[in-house]
Amino acid sequence: MKDYELMVIFTPVLSQDEYKAEAKKLTAFLGENAGTVVKENFWGLRQLAYPIQKKTTALYYVLEFQATPDTISKLLVQLNRTESVMRQMITSLDKHAVAYNARTKGAGKKEETVNENVEA
Repeated sequence: MKDYELMVIFTPVLSQDEYKAEAKKLTAFLGENAGTVVKENFWGLRQLAYPIQKKTTALYYVLEFQATPDTISKLLVQLNRTESVMRQMITSLDKHAVAYNARTKGAGKKEETVNENVEA
């Protein structure tokens, strides 16, 4: 199995619950097709660099996972069939990118705990 990163741009018309449900469908699809989710990151509503389908904002979702190349082709078909997906990009990660993501995964958790302590 190889390491991949998937970035999906969902239409901004989705509610927060619909956005989370679409992301859950993707992780469930990977689970059904022998894929393993390593990390998921909800970026939320962001400004687009250029309009897509006459929209200037979109909901971003980033997923790091492990899967076979056969699963990637099935995932692309699934993403192309989903109407709420405006754009998607699947990137194959090398060993250096995986190591970097593992290092930054722990750093993000430390920042969250520090911020929680400051707010309290």
